[in-house]
Amino acid sequence: MLETLNLSVKLTRPEYEARKEKLQNKLHLLGYEVYQQKRPVMLVFEGWDAAGKGGAIKRLTEKLDPRGFVVWPIAAPQGDDKARHYLYRFWRRLPEQGQIAIFDRSWYGRVLVERVEGFCNEAAWRRAYSEINAFEREFVQFGGILLKFWMHISQKEQLRRFKERERTSYKSWKITDEDWRNRGKWEDYQAATEEMFARTSTAQAPWTVVEAEDKLHARIKVLETVVDVLKRELR
Repeated sequence: MLETLNLSVKLTRPEYEARKEKLQNKLHLLGYEVYQQKRPVMLVFEGWDAAGKGGAIKRLTEKLDPRGFVVWPIAAPQGDDKARHYLYRFWRRLPEQGQIAIFDRSWYGRVLVERVEGFCNEAAWRRAYSEINAFEREFVQFGGILLKFWMHISQKEQLRRFKERERTSYKSWKITDEDWRNRGKWEDYQAATEEMFARTSTAQAPWTVVEAEDKLHARIKVLETVVDVLKRELR
Protein backbone atom coordinates (compact mmCIF):
# COMPACT_ATOMS: atom_id res chain seq x y z
CA MET A 1 0.00 0.00 0.00
CA LEU A 2 2.66 2.51 1.00
CA GLU A 3 4.62 1.99 -2.20
CA THR A 4 1.58 3.02 -4.29
CA LEU A 5 1.24 6.46 -2.67
CA ASN A 6 1.88 9.54 -4.78
CA LEU A 7 4.48 11.40 -2.74
CA SER A 8 4.93 14.14 -5.37
CA VAL A 9 1.79 16.05 -4.30
CA LYS A 10 2.63 19.60 -3.21
CA LEU A 11 1.08 22.90 -2.23
CA THR A 12 2.39 26.39 -2.86
CA ARG A 13 2.96 28.56 0.18
CA PRO A 14 0.16 31.05 -0.68
CA GLU A 15 -2.35 28.21 -1.23
CA TYR A 16 -1.25 26.58 2.00
CA GLU A 17 -1.62 29.75 4.05
CA ALA A 18 -5.10 30.50 2.67
CA ARG A 19 -6.40 26.98 3.24
CA LYS A 20 -4.76 26.67 6.64
CA GLU A 21 -6.44 29.81 7.98
CA LYS A 22 -9.90 28.71 6.83
CA LEU A 23 -9.49 25.19 8.20
CA GLN A 24 -8.10 26.37 11.54
CA ASN A 25 -11.03 28.76 11.96
CA LYS A 26 -13.46 25.91 11.27
CA LEU A 27 -11.60 23.67 13.70
CA HIS A 28 -11.79 26.34 16.40
CA LEU A 29 -15.59 26.32 16.13
CA LEU A 30 -15.71 22.54 16.02
CA GLY A 31 -13.58 22.39 19.16
CA TYR A 32 -16.28 24.37 20.92
CA GLU A 33 -18.90 21.91 19.61
CA VAL A 34 -16.85 19.03 21.00
CA TYR A 35 -17.10 20.72 24.40
CA GLN A 36 -20.79 21.55 24.02
CA GLN A 37 -21.75 18.03 22.98
CA LYS A 38 -19.43 16.42 25.55
CA ARG A 39 -17.79 14.14 23.00
CA PRO A 40 -14.34 12.73 23.80
CA VAL A 41 -11.98 12.91 20.81
CA MET A 42 -8.68 11.11 20.19
CA LEU A 43 -6.25 11.93 17.39
CA VAL A 44 -3.44 9.40 16.93
CA PHE A 45 -0.25 10.19 15.02
CA GLU A 46 2.15 7.52 13.86
CA GLY A 47 4.67 7.53 11.03
CA TRP A 48 8.32 7.50 10.09
CA ASP A 49 10.86 9.43 12.15
CA ALA A 50 11.03 13.03 10.81
CA ALA A 51 7.77 12.61 8.88
CA GLY A 52 6.25 15.78 10.35
CA LYS A 53 4.01 14.57 13.15
CA GLY A 54 4.94 17.45 15.42
CA GLY A 55 4.40 20.06 12.71
CA ALA A 56 0.97 18.69 11.88
CA ILE A 57 -0.01 18.66 15.57
CA LYS A 58 1.19 22.25 15.99
CA ARG A 59 -1.04 23.46 13.13
CA LEU A 60 -3.99 21.51 14.52
CA THR A 61 -3.76 23.13 17.92
CA GLU A 62 -2.79 26.70 16.96
CA LYS A 63 -6.33 28.07 17.20
CA LEU A 64 -7.93 25.56 19.55
CA ASP A 65 -8.88 26.67 23.05
CA PRO A 66 -5.92 25.42 25.15
CA ARG A 67 -8.37 24.31 27.85
CA GLY A 68 -9.97 21.91 25.40
CA PHE A 69 -7.08 19.69 24.34
CA VAL A 70 -4.03 17.85 25.63
CA VAL A 71 -1.04 16.49 23.70
CA TRP A 72 0.54 13.25 24.94
CA PRO A 73 4.10 12.64 23.63
CA ILE A 74 4.57 8.89 24.02
CA ALA A 75 8.00 7.37 24.65
CA ALA A 76 9.12 4.10 26.24
CA PRO A 77 7.05 3.25 29.35
CA GLN A 78 8.54 4.06 32.74
CA GLY A 79 7.63 3.33 36.36
CA ASP A 80 4.07 2.12 36.94
CA ASP A 81 3.39 2.14 33.20
CA LYS A 82 6.19 -0.36 32.64
CA ALA A 83 4.92 -2.69 35.37
CA ARG A 84 1.39 -2.99 33.94
CA HIS A 85 -0.38 -4.05 30.74
CA TYR A 86 0.82 -1.85 27.88
CA LEU A 87 -2.65 -0.35 27.37
CA TYR A 88 -2.83 0.84 31.00
CA ARG A 89 -1.06 4.13 30.30
CA PHE A 90 -3.44 4.85 27.45
CA TRP A 91 -6.59 3.99 29.38
CA ARG A 92 -5.61 6.54 32.00
CA ARG A 93 -4.92 9.15 29.33
CA LEU A 94 -8.30 8.85 27.60
CA PRO A 95 -9.84 12.30 27.08
CA GLU A 96 -12.59 13.61 29.30
CA GLN A 97 -15.98 14.09 27.68
CA GLY A 98 -15.71 17.33 25.71
CA GLN A 99 -11.92 17.17 25.41
CA ILE A 100 -9.51 16.38 22.57
CA ALA A 101 -6.51 14.15 23.32
CA ILE A 102 -3.70 14.09 20.75
CA PHE A 103 -1.21 11.21 20.87
CA ASP A 104 2.22 11.76 19.34
CA ARG A 105 2.83 8.01 18.97
CA SER A 106 0.53 5.62 20.71
CA TRP A 107 -0.46 2.07 21.63
CA TYR A 108 0.60 1.05 18.13
CA GLY A 109 4.14 0.92 19.43
CA ARG A 110 3.33 -2.66 20.48
CA VAL A 111 2.97 -3.78 16.84
CA LEU A 112 5.65 -1.45 15.45
CA VAL A 113 8.77 -0.64 17.48
CA GLU A 114 8.21 -3.34 20.13
CA ARG A 115 7.68 -5.93 17.42
CA VAL A 116 10.62 -4.92 15.25
CA GLU A 117 13.08 -4.31 18.09
CA GLY A 118 12.09 -7.45 19.99
CA PHE A 119 10.87 -5.61 23.11
CA CYS A 120 7.97 -8.08 23.34
CA ASN A 121 7.64 -11.67 22.15
CA GLU A 122 5.79 -12.68 19.00
CA ALA A 123 2.74 -13.98 20.87
CA ALA A 124 2.36 -10.59 22.59
CA TRP A 125 2.43 -8.44 19.45
CA ARG A 126 0.20 -10.82 17.52
CA ARG A 127 -2.33 -10.74 20.36
CA ALA A 128 -2.16 -6.94 20.38
CA TYR A 129 -4.15 -6.54 17.15
CA SER A 130 -7.33 -7.85 18.75
CA GLU A 131 -6.60 -5.99 22.00
CA ILE A 132 -6.17 -2.71 20.13
CA ASN A 133 -9.31 -3.22 18.06
CA ALA A 134 -11.30 -3.93 21.23
CA PHE A 135 -9.82 -0.88 22.97
CA GLU A 136 -10.74 1.40 20.07
CA ARG A 137 -14.17 -0.16 19.62
CA GLU A 138 -15.03 0.41 23.28
CA PHE A 139 -13.95 4.05 23.04
CA VAL A 140 -16.08 4.67 19.93
CA GLN A 141 -19.10 2.84 21.35
CA PHE A 142 -18.84 5.05 24.44
CA GLY A 143 -19.37 8.03 22.13
CA GLY A 144 -15.77 8.84 21.32
CA ILE A 145 -14.45 10.14 18.02
CA LEU A 146 -11.19 8.53 16.90
CA LEU A 147 -8.89 9.52 14.03
CA LYS A 148 -5.63 7.73 13.22
CA PHE A 149 -2.94 9.21 10.95
CA TRP A 150 0.13 7.59 9.42
CA MET A 151 2.60 10.21 8.15
CA HIS A 152 4.49 8.74 5.21
CA ILE A 153 7.72 9.88 3.56
CA SER A 154 10.33 8.19 1.38
CA GLN A 155 13.68 6.92 2.61
CA LYS A 156 15.40 9.60 0.54
CA GLU A 157 13.37 12.41 2.12
CA GLN A 158 13.93 11.02 5.60
CA LEU A 159 17.69 11.04 5.01
CA ARG A 160 17.52 14.67 3.83
CA ARG A 161 15.60 15.67 6.97
CA PHE A 162 17.95 13.78 9.25
CA LYS A 163 20.98 15.58 7.77
CA GLU A 164 19.20 18.93 8.00
CA ARG A 165 18.51 18.31 11.69
CA GLU A 166 22.15 17.46 12.34
CA ARG A 167 23.45 20.69 10.81
CA THR A 168 20.77 23.01 12.24
CA SER A 169 21.52 23.93 15.85
CA TYR A 170 17.92 24.44 16.99
CA LYS A 171 16.86 21.15 15.38
CA SER A 172 19.78 18.95 16.42
CA TRP A 173 18.01 17.75 19.57
CA LYS A 174 15.48 16.01 17.33
CA ILE A 175 17.96 13.53 15.88
CA THR A 176 19.32 10.62 17.95
CA ASP A 177 21.34 7.46 17.46
CA GLU A 178 18.07 5.56 17.79
CA ASP A 179 16.67 7.39 14.74
CA TRP A 180 19.63 6.24 12.64
CA ARG A 181 19.34 2.69 13.98
CA ASN A 182 15.62 2.54 13.16
CA ARG A 183 16.34 3.78 9.64
CA GLY A 184 18.51 0.72 9.10
CA LYS A 185 15.42 -1.46 9.65
CA TRP A 186 13.19 0.37 7.17
CA GLU A 187 11.95 -2.77 5.43
CA ASP A 188 11.07 -4.45 8.73
CA TYR A 189 9.14 -1.39 9.87
CA GLN A 190 7.35 -1.12 6.54
CA ALA A 191 6.24 -4.77 6.74
CA ALA A 192 4.99 -4.19 10.30
CA THR A 193 3.16 -1.05 9.18
CA GLU A 194 1.43 -2.79 6.28
CA GLU A 195 0.22 -5.58 8.58
CA MET A 196 -0.92 -2.98 11.11
CA PHE A 197 -3.10 -1.34 8.45
CA ALA A 198 -4.55 -4.69 7.39
CA ARG A 199 -5.35 -5.78 10.94
CA THR A 200 -6.45 -2.51 12.60
CA SER A 201 -8.05 -0.30 9.95
CA THR A 202 -11.69 -0.90 10.85
CA ALA A 203 -15.00 0.71 9.95
CA GLN A 204 -15.08 2.40 13.35
CA ALA A 205 -11.41 3.40 13.38
CA PRO A 206 -9.89 3.60 9.89
CA TRP A 207 -6.35 4.74 9.17
CA THR A 208 -5.71 7.91 7.17
CA VAL A 209 -2.39 7.71 5.33
CA VAL A 210 -0.89 11.16 4.76
CA GLU A 211 1.52 11.83 1.90
CA ALA A 212 4.04 13.86 3.93
CA GLU A 213 6.92 14.36 1.50
CA ASP A 214 5.68 17.94 1.21
CA LYS A 215 5.01 19.24 4.73
CA LEU A 216 2.52 21.85 3.55
CA HIS A 217 0.37 19.26 1.81
CA ALA A 218 0.57 16.95 4.84
CA ARG A 219 -0.58 19.61 7.29
CA ILE A 220 -3.54 20.59 5.13
CA LYS A 221 -4.60 16.97 4.60
CA VAL A 222 -4.58 16.38 8.36
CA LEU A 223 -6.56 19.56 9.02
CA GLU A 224 -9.09 18.75 6.30
CA THR A 225 -9.57 15.21 7.57
CA VAL A 226 -10.12 16.31 11.17
CA VAL A 227 -12.55 19.04 10.12
CA ASP A 228 -14.53 16.69 7.85
CA VAL A 229 -14.82 13.94 10.47
CA LEU A 230 -15.80 16.31 13.27
CA LYS A 231 -18.41 18.01 11.08
CA ARG A 232 -19.93 14.61 10.30
CA GLU A 233 -19.84 13.38 13.89
CA LEU A 234 -21.07 16.58 15.54
CA ARG A 235 -23.99 17.47 13.26
